[in-house]
Amino acid sequence: MAKRTFLLKAAAFFVFALFISSFAFAQQKPASPRDSVSAAVAGSNITINYGSPSVKGRKVFGELEPYGKVWRAGANEATTFTTTKDITVEGKTLPAGTYGFFAIPTATTWTIIFNKVAKQWGAFKYDESKDALRVTVKPVASAMNERLVYKITAKGFSLNWDKLSVPVSVK
Repeated sequence: MAKRTFLLKAAAFFVFALFISSFAFAQQKPASPRDSVSAAVAGSNITINYGSPSVKGRKVFGELEPYGKVWRAGANEATTFTTTKDITVEGKTLPAGTYGFFAIPTATTWTIIFNKVAKQWGAFKYDESKDALRVTVKPVASAMNERLVYKITAKGFSLNWDKLSVPVSVK
């Protein structure tokens, strides 16, 4: 009888501990939650899906995201860019499809990259030979954005984070 009581108490304790731990984990928000934005531009539906990191008091460009290195343009999984029709990005044609979206930031210009491999973790296995398109754009100063956010307008889209906006024209 004592053994049976002990087993019932142990089982009840285990169930209670499992419940409490699952509740605690369910309350934690990811540091860089996934986000997406979609809109019609130049006759195409464009969707950008990305991990949205925060500045958290850090120096972002040039340190957290080093100049001259390929960056996944978000956090965790690589950012993806989908267009339902062929579009012109900064004067160059990008066929309809879903792409891995990367950037190479510098202090004065950014290389924007649409890579044929859409599903990637970060930029760790990024392969330049699989690029569908590369364009160069100029970043501009902007109001502070604590979280990385993409915005789509009738003229294209922009990557906005920290005190920087990187506009990309689409026609």
